[in-house]
Order: sequence, then C-alpha cells, then structure tokens
Amino acid sequence: MAEELENKPVENNAQNNAQAEVTPEDVQNNKAFAILAYFWLLVLVPIFAAKESKFARFHANQGLVLCIVETAWWLINFIITAILIHTLSWSTLWLLSLWGVIYWLVSVGIFVFAIIGIVNAAQGSVKPLPIFGKYKILK
Repeated sequence: MAEELENKPVENNAQNNAQAEVTPEDVQNNKAFAILAYFWLLVLVPIFAAKESKFARFHANQGLVLCIVETAWWLINFIITAILIHTLSWSTLWLLSLWGVIYWLVSVGIFVFAIIGIVNAAQGSVKPLPIFGKYKILK
C-alpha cells in the first residue's frame, strides 16, 4: 500500500485534498454558482457571491483561468487577423483562410474545456480542467 501512495502523482493527492475539503452541503448549495463560473464574464458571480464556498471557489478559479485564456485568444485573433487583412494580397489570401481554421479549432477546444468544467460542477466533482486546471489565481 505504501508503494501505491508513492507512485500516485502529486496532482491526484492535491485533487483528493480539495475533494476532502468540500462538503456535500457545500456542493448542493453552490452547484449553480459553480456552473456559472464557466460562462465567460459570469465567472464574477461566484467570485463575489459565493466567497465562503470552497466548491464554488474551486470552480470559479477554473472558470477564471479559462476566461483569461479565452480573452487572450480573442485578442490574439484580433491582432493576427488585422495584420493579415492589412497585408492581404491574392498570394497571401490562403494565410487568412488557414488562420480562420486555426482560430476555429482553438475556439472549439476552449468550448470543450468549458463543457468539461460545467459537467464536473454539475456532478459535484472537484476535478481540475485538463491543461489549465493546474493554475490557481483565487485563494
């Protein structure tokens, strides 16, 4: 049994600790706040309205990280699209099309992460999002 504990990743132990801190009452009372955290700027609702809930706070942190990533992605798209449009010629038109496909694929990926977060919140789970879940902004 000691070998099993040694072989478990640190993230799983942190996830188990976070799950242990959350009570069933906290999950039941704050599930709606946790779900709202994954709807872009609505992440502010659980941040300010459910300050005492560890469950809502966990999902608000996950949603805030996703909100920051999404906003940064929009800004990157705006800048790259503006550059491509201003330097547009018939020989570089394919770059604008390629960028459109890349933008769409990454946007769908961000949407999938939001769905994963919503499902986790609705199930009362304290599971970090893939890739972005390891970052903690809120305390």
